[in-house]
Amino acid sequence: MTFPKFGGNLMPVMDASAITSGLAFLESELEKKDSMLREPLQSTTYPRDITIQSGGGWVEATSAFNVDYGVTGGSGSGAVGGVANAIRSIQANVGKDLFKVLPYEVTMNIKYVDVQRGMVTGRSIEKMYNDGIRLDFDKFMDSNVYVGNAEYGTQGLVNQPNITPASVKVNAASKTEWVNKTPQEILDDINEAILAAWEASGYDESAIPNHILLPPAHYTRLVNTTLAVAGVASGGISLLNYLLENNLAKSKGVDLFIGECRWCIGAGAAGKDRMIAYRNEERFVGMDLPVELSRAMTQPDPNTASYVSLFVANVGQVKVHYVEPFVYRDGI
Repeated sequence: MTFPKFGGNLMPVMDASAITSGLAFLESELEKKDSMLREPLQSTTYPRDITIQSGGGWVEATSAFNVDYGVTGGSGSGAVGGVANAIRSIQANVGKDLFKVLPYEVTMNIKYVDVQRGMVTGRSIEKMYNDGIRLDFDKFMDSNVYVGNAEYGTQGLVNQPNITPASVKVNAASKTEWVNKTPQEILDDINEAILAAWEASGYDESAIPNHILLPPAHYTRLVNTTLAVAGVASGGISLLNYLLENNLAKSKGVDLFIGECRWCIGAGAAGKDRMIAYRNEERFVGMDLPVELSRAMTQPDPNTASYVSLFVANVGQVKVHYVEPFVYRDGI
C-alpha cells in the first residue's frame, strides 16, 4: 500500500491483497442468510402400520391373555334328544403371553457458553439437540416395529418366526416377480394372500387382512401402471386404485390399505422381496409404549461447564396375537 500526496494530504492506495481482504468483508456483509436448518433425510412409517398403546410405567414385560374353548362328554353332534347324561360340558383354557420391554436412553450435553451463544445468534443448540433425539428415537421405533431388536431377541412385522413364508405363484412364463407379471396376475397374488389368511382364520370375517405392505419399487409400479377400464375417462386408472376397489377383502366389506415399506426389501427367504398381509387392529397385532419419550432429569456439571440431560422411554416389542391372518409372500 502506498500513500500519494493530494493537496498536501496522504491518501492510501490499496494493492491487490488489500482489495481482496476488503471484498471478502463486503461479501460477508452482503450475504442473504437462509434461516432454515436442513435436517437429515429420513423415513419412519411405524405409526401407520401398527397400533401403539401408551402407559404402564417402568415395567419389565407386558402380557396378553387368550382363551380357547372346548366341550367334553355327551354325543359328538351335541344333539341330546332329551337324554340328560348325554349333555356336553363347556371347558375354557386361558393362556398368557409375555412380551419384552426395552429401555431407550440417550443423554444431551450442552455447554453453558453454547447456550449463551445461541441467544446471540437466535439459534438454540438445545432445540437442535432435542430434534436430533426425536429423530434418533423415531428411527429406533421404526426398526423395532419392523425388524425388532436382535440384541434383545425380538422381531418385528416383517420377520416373525412363527409365520411361515411362502412364495407367490409362478406364472406361465415361470416367473414370480411382479415386473414379469400382468395386472391380473398381480391381483391374483394379492387375493391369494388375503384368501390364505382368511382360510387359516377359519373364515372369520373379522380376521380378513386390511393392510398390505410392499417394497417401494413394487408400490411405485402399481402407481405407474395404468389400466384402460370401461366407463373411465381417458387415461384410465392406476393399477393401485384398481386393486383397492377390486379385491377379495373389498368384496367382503373390508377397506384394504396398500402401502410402501422399505423394510420389505430383501426381507424374504434368500433375500427376496416380501409382501406382508395382515389385520392392522389392536386385537390382532400391536405394541406397547409403557413410557413415552421424555426428559427424565437435567443437572449442571461444573467440571465441564455444561448441562447434562437424560431422555428415556420404555418400549415394548411387537405383539402378534393371531398368526393365522398374518401372511408372508416372497419373490414378488
